[in-house]
Amino acid sequence: MRLLLAEDELEMSNALVAILKHNNYSVDAVYDGADALDYLETGLYDAAILDIMMPKMDGITVLKKVRAAGNDIPILLLTAKSEIDDRVTGLDAGADDYLTKPFAMKELLARVRAITRRQGEVLDAKLRLGNVELDRSTYQLVTDKGSIRLANKEFQMLEMLMTNPGQIVSVDQFMDKIWGYDTETEQNVVWVYVSYIRKKLASLDANVIIKAARGVGYSVEVET
Repeated sequence: MRLLLAEDELEMSNALVAILKHNNYSVDAVYDGADALDYLETGLYDAAILDIMMPKMDGITVLKKVRAAGNDIPILLLTAKSEIDDRVTGLDAGADDYLTKPFAMKELLARVRAITRRQGEVLDAKLRLGNVELDRSTYQLVTDKGSIRLANKEFQMLEMLMTNPGQIVSVDQFMDKIWGYDTETEQNVVWVYVSYIRKKLASLDANVIIKAARGVGYSVEVET
């Protein structure tokens, strides 16, 4: 799951990124509201954490612009203890939740799980294609033969493919969504992870295959 974190205090941002990544989230960090809005307009994120007090554009303004554009991404606001009016304004503007500073990291993780779970309720908890089932809540890949828990990036890649069966997902789309814009990771990592997923599908006698479109990307379809 990919998150955008907009927090202008560098030490706080670094600490939050470390905790979130340790808990298997992919995170992009920005340090002002203008960048936050630009990143959110890409549509690559599953949720966002926005500090209210940021340079260039405050978090509530970012929130209002995102909602005005029809983007329903789950958003958690970070607020100072005294900013009661801002919390009310934020919730009225479409925030999914808020968290008051200072906060425990465990509570932050719980709030993120809660807002993304509510978003997930709109989607099917399980993706199905052929004889394969992908459980979004447990990362389990399931067939009649058994089940395997996918690693975080394996899950994200297969979810992208199974959400759009028969459609090609480009290598650039995988890189932007899962590894992030600023990654220094080579693009051949996508091929490596596709290989991992193929092996796990084969081990479960799945009739779903990942096809390569040379120089373009990958698609998933039921083998006939």
